Amino acid sequence: MKDISESVVKKDHEEKMSGRALYLADMKFDGMLYGKMVRSTISFGKIKSIKLPQLPKGYFAIGAEDVPGINLLKVVTSEQPIFAGDTVRFLGEGIMMIAGPEQSVVSSLVSQVVIEYDEYKPVYDIDESKDLAAHYHFTKGIGFEEAAKKAKLIVKEEFRTGYQEQAYIEPQSAVGIWKDGKSSVIGSMQCPYYVKNAVMQTMALDENNVQVIQSTTGGGFGGKEDYPSLICCQLAVAARKTGHPVQMVLNRREDMGTTPKRHPSKIQYTAALDECNRIIGLKAVIKLDAGAYAGLSDVVLQRSLLAAVGAYDIQNLDIEGSAVLTNLVSNGAYRGFGAPQSFFAIEVLMSHLAKKCGMKTLDFKKMHFVKQGDLTLTNGKFHHHVPLPEMLAKIEEISGYSKKYDKYSKLQEGRYRKGIGMSLFYHGCGFTGAAEQQFIKAVVKIVKYEDDTVEILASNTDMGQGLKTTFSKIVSEVCEIPLENVKIVNPDTDRVPNSGPTVASRSLMIVGKLLDRASQKLKSQWISGKRIEIEEHYQHPTHMIPWDGKAFQGDAYPTYSWGINVVEVETDMMLATTKLVGVWGVFDVGKEIDRTIMIGQCQGGMLQGIGYGSIENMQSKNGRIAQSSYTDYMIPTSLDTVPFQIEFENSPYEGGPFGAKGAGELTLIGGAPAYELAVEQAVKKDMFEIPLTSEKLMTVLSA
Repeated sequence: MKDISESVVKKDHEEKMSGRALYLADMKFDGMLYGKMVRSTISFGKIKSIKLPQLPKGYFAIGAEDVPGINLLKVVTSEQPIFAGDTVRFLGEGIMMIAGPEQSVVSSLVSQVVIEYDEYKPVYDIDESKDLAAHYHFTKGIGFEEAAKKAKLIVKEEFRTGYQEQAYIEPQSAVGIWKDGKSSVIGSMQCPYYVKNAVMQTMALDENNVQVIQSTTGGGFGGKEDYPSLICCQLAVAARKTGHPVQMVLNRREDMGTTPKRHPSKIQYTAALDECNRIIGLKAVIKLDAGAYAGLSDVVLQRSLLAAVGAYDIQNLDIEGSAVLTNLVSNGAYRGFGAPQSFFAIEVLMSHLAKKCGMKTLDFKKMHFVKQGDLTLTNGKFHHHVPLPEMLAKIEEISGYSKKYDKYSKLQEGRYRKGIGMSLFYHGCGFTGAAEQQFIKAVVKIVKYEDDTVEILASNTDMGQGLKTTFSKIVSEVCEIPLENVKIVNPDTDRVPNSGPTVASRSLMIVGKLLDRASQKLKSQWISGKRIEIEEHYQHPTHMIPWDGKAFQGDAYPTYSWGINVVEVETDMMLATTKLVGVWGVFDVGKEIDRTIMIGQCQGGMLQGIGYGSIENMQSKNGRIAQSSYTDYMIPTSLDTVPFQIEFENSPYEGGPFGAKGAGELTLIGGAPAYELAVEQAVKKDMFEIPLTSEKLMTVLSA
């Protein structure tokens, strides 16, 4: 058998490169109408009246009164209305839809809708909010207060992180179809069964009368995890009322102004150190801005808390976290979902503590490295090898980090000054705790047809990350059949079982392992010319310490992927601008199922992380997202970066196919802290907030 890491042409390469791929906006249906939302123009208030213009024949208004089921969106819980009822909670909330055959007329009609409100005082600041979307508090060891009694040094620091927009190429879009009592929706999405469950609740239909199909999806990064459920429910209601297919494609400003983003955060640490410069106690208080509705904030907060101490072994902890509600756009999932905020804060804190102790940053961090057998912060265990020493040796070799660190630590003169930063991080693979076992219960099918081709039936979606290719390679390798004999198409819930959502870097490790096992069974039963169907169900790892979600204790994840990033910068001290000089990454993702695909994941993720730490500035002003287009929300381009040098550490996990572990989330996490630490070294100033824009850097340099 050849090495499965050897790269192949992606399954969807020809379709996309030829332009034949159909995205949602390319799809047209007989009698199709175009829908557009009427959105709130205030942040918080009660709707007193709605005055509609005269609707021409063939045009419709669709609102809460048209929902046949429950007018609440099913996500983790159900609190956001499909169409706002009598209250709006953020500027841009969808109140009703106008649908009709001409888009220009629909837009004109939307602009003529007059809504009167009783306005309430909105809450925009997380420190002012008293409403919780989620809250957790747990300790480890003797806790922080007892440990601090023995401390030589107590250090308190506070860190802030801002929004980050997913910036997918294709905006949010879907079409709803109603026929013979059945609701079908087609859309750009990550999680077809999330959408299906939401539509079932909204439409008061059973599973046999709701169909969800993923259209070819132009990027997601978490941004198409929960929001497609909302837009698909709205369109399902519209299609039922009008009797026509109804399509809605958000324009870019509408998309960026009203859809979920990465949660802004405030993170406070208090560290207690002993006479040997060892952290003997750490207290963390993490607060996330959930926005107007809880949505996925509970899940995101859990990840933030589980990353609170980074890749370090600290015995005595007091960890508290809250996601609070504000009258701002709801926040949701974005690659890393909660971990990038905490890893930024802990990595920068560790550097600041090292300086206070008169130590080199890396020496201080190495003192605290976690290793196999250590307890996690929730009293689980790092059951598998932690390859940080080997990875550190690799990144030293390719980046020259320590030599450059020593050189740049000396006082630099002149206008241009260099710095280098390193971050160490991990990603807990799969869903937190027992969610895979208790809630997801993933199922896959593979079918061998009479012509000896094999089709993969799973609900996981390819949104550019290469999942069709990696899934197909697993089946091809195990069954020992040509890759071209393996078929996989966009999931349709009428055909595929629920193998869970395409989130949390779970697809390859969790679902890929199911396909691995199913393929082994198929191979053992293979009879040429005979149709054979194999179904495989999730099996929970036996090595895990049972997870108690309420107490936040036990094994949160079956295993971990690891990463180290190094970023080198040159800062212009006069203009407060910074340019990249070099970027290096070493990642442990177990076994790469396709090396080229994995390198692409690393390159994209690292650049997103660096953008998060540097130029991706998004703010809410008086409840409105101020940067709602790519004219004013800046993301890194090829002109802003340098070639990345990437290496892999092969530390396979037996619970993943061919030893593969979760990868996609991991690659974003380290970019922001490595960038900020590099700038800190160049300018010889401590900093506490991202994105570190030129404007913010100028303020620091002027202080």
